[in-house]
Amino acid sequence: MGTHTKIALGGGCHWCTEAVFQSLKGVDKVEQGYVSSLNQNNTFSEAVIIHFYEDVIPLEVLIEIHLHTHKSTSNHSMRDKYRSAIYTFSEAQEMEAITVLKNFNNTFEKTIITEVLPFSEFKASREAIQNYYKKNPEKPFCKQFINPKLKLLVDKFSKYVI
Repeated sequence: MGTHTKIALGGGCHWCTEAVFQSLKGVDKVEQGYVSSLNQNNTFSEAVIIHFYEDVIPLEVLIEIHLHTHKSTSNHSMRDKYRSAIYTFSEAQEMEAITVLKNFNNTFEKTIITEVLPFSEFKASREAIQNYYKKNPEKPFCKQFINPKLKLLVDKFSKYVI
């Protein structure tokens, strides 16, 4: 299947983020939990680590989906818990993510606040809430918050949806 790699993404509730990226072709595994970076971003924030095949779904597409499925232009009061970030695992990946983010900035009405940060540490969510959408698709939270994101995937990124 080609080059296998990983990226970590944070921005909104990790139940939502997990469900979105579990729905995509080329995504091998999604780890739900909390990610920290360095310096002022060294606190843990809800995020997922996405393991994927770049020849099936490029990093650029994953980032675009991420920007469209969380409030990537809103600097709201919950940003400590929900840091809007792309956590990279190498310098090359960091440079690619910065370029991709710059290219998308003029496609949104407001400025994208999502940052590209170095990955530092990951803590997995407790087992009971992992695969949340798959276990609980009928729960009101899933219907209200996750289903609209999955509909957006089908509408805008259908060629990548399983």
